[in-house]
Amino acid sequence: MPAELPPLADSPHAELLRVALLAARAGGEMLRQWRGKFQAREKSPADLVTDADLASQKAIARVVAEHYPDHAFLGEENPGDIRRLLAQPYCWIVDPLDGTTNYVHDFPAYAVSVAVANQGEVVAGVIYDPVHDHAYAAAKGSGAWLNDEPMRVSNSARLDESLLAMSLPAQVDSLSPDVLDFVAVVGRCRGVRRTGSAAMNLAFVARGVLDAKWARAIHPWDVAAGVLLVREAGGTVTASDGGEFNLADAHLIASTPGVHGELLGVLRESGATPVVR
Repeated sequence: MPAELPPLADSPHAELLRVALLAARAGGEMLRQWRGKFQAREKSPADLVTDADLASQKAIARVVAEHYPDHAFLGEENPGDIRRLLAQPYCWIVDPLDGTTNYVHDFPAYAVSVAVANQGEVVAGVIYDPVHDHAYAAAKGSGAWLNDEPMRVSNSARLDESLLAMSLPAQVDSLSPDVLDFVAVVGRCRGVRRTGSAAMNLAFVARGVLDAKWARAIHPWDVAAGVLLVREAGGTVTASDGGEFNLADAHLIASTPGVHGELLGVLRESGATPVVR
């Protein structure tokens, strides 16, 4: 089991991060317990939810409520009014199982994502990979860590030397913004991966395994912790159109500083636009 906390430098957010780690690991333990025992159902066509998702979110919510009963809670399985919740003084933003289809098929790319925002700004976050017992953690102003080892984004400065990740919605057609982007980008970079887990993609960017990740339409619980990880690992995060990233809208480019401008230019040429909720 990794250390309870990475070696933070007197961070004012250390306690929030400690609870986020406890909550993420509690969720991950539920995913391990439910392996092979769950029933899968459809939230919408091609979008699965399992008993494991629900058990993980309940375990996470229980940990958060024990420590911060007055904080707002935004979870994927019962999101409620997203903008109102994110406007609260403190809001926990949780994806209890990012990569449900991977989990159902036993494809080892799924994670628990737990973040906490103060006045809409994420100040602590954890992406926990229960398959490898990897806790990717960050606190605002204190860096990003994989277990107890510091992380930095790669030094990639050219798109044609970069490995990228993208997201696709559960159902996608040939004229969707994501497909238009893929066509524009795939011939300009070293490769594009779609792992099926936005949270893991962002953790890999922070770790330096991937050089960039983009999405035209995504949910705040998919990316809240990952955005902080990338920024604290020295990366750049903006909206997918180059504007300021906003959790409530949740479309983004997260990359090394050297790749960001070139990738943004290619995405602008693709003709795609972010999906506005």
